[in-house]
Amino acid sequence: MADKIATRQAYGEALVELGKEHDNLVVMDADLSGSTKTAMFAKEFPERFFNMGIAEQNMYGAAAGLALSGKIVCASTFAMFATGRAFEVIRNSIGYTGANVKVCASHAGITVGEDGASHQTFEDIALMRTIPGMTVVNPSDAVATKKLLRQIVEMDGPCYFRVGRAAVPVFYGEDDEITLGKGNLIRDGKDVTIIATGIMVSAAYDAAVMLAEEGIDARVIDIHTIKPIDEEIIIKAAEETGAIVTAEEHGVIGGLGDAVAQVVVKEHPCRMAMVGQQDTFGESGKPDQLLAKYNMTADDIAEVARKVL
Repeated sequence: MADKIATRQAYGEALVELGKEHDNLVVMDADLSGSTKTAMFAKEFPERFFNMGIAEQNMYGAAAGLALSGKIVCASTFAMFATGRAFEVIRNSIGYTGANVKVCASHAGITVGEDGASHQTFEDIALMRTIPGMTVVNPSDAVATKKLLRQIVEMDGPCYFRVGRAAVPVFYGEDDEITLGKGNLIRDGKDVTIIATGIMVSAAYDAAVMLAEEGIDARVIDIHTIKPIDEEIIIKAAEETGAIVTAEEHGVIGGLGDAVAQVVVKEHPCRMAMVGQQDTFGESGKPDQLLAKYNMTADDIAEVARKVL
């Protein structure tokens, strides 16, 4: 693993690259462009950037209108305000109409840190998964962010794209294949499978290294596309390892764990456990301290894997 880069930073850089290629790409923000990194696009393409102010519902309604007029729209704010404050508009104006809007939400999960419980959303993936036809993507590092953003911009239809505040390890190479809707095998193993998403992928890999020192051979899978989920890679893991641990910076209710469990219970039941926010709100603190307090570190993933075995 190389440097640490926040996925929101990679998102901002990728928007500029895509803006040069797509004349009909429009970017919107709800007065948080410095934090979401859409300010980079605003500086390069001011005529295609709209700061809608602290009015998330209005922004997503306007985004739907622009999309239905032929534009590709990436509309950004914090995940809490996008999926929480504007859920009804996203559901009815974007989801129901199939508008070509990418809800690109940053500052998701516990690593929002000092902003505290009001800004730490653990419900966003669950909410977006419930909207018919909504693609849900949670990239794990800067390389995956850029590759997957390009794919969702070039696909037609609504998408929820989740990025984070904190800098995270970059472990994908520029030549690695990362395809929308297909999970990535990060490390093979035969004893237990750790299926992770977002920033928890690097923690899952670290957990597998720890387990290897004890003679436990852990497979690690990155599920960056939570909907539609890659059923094939999950079923194969259930059949070949017989035990699955999911890891996500999101509530265990309605997130990756639930999505994987739906596949497993239908196709190949096996032992399962979930690492994530355990039906609690967060609090203000340093990201690393909060991950440790809420049992979402590599050590915690390894411990849950041992228990599943």
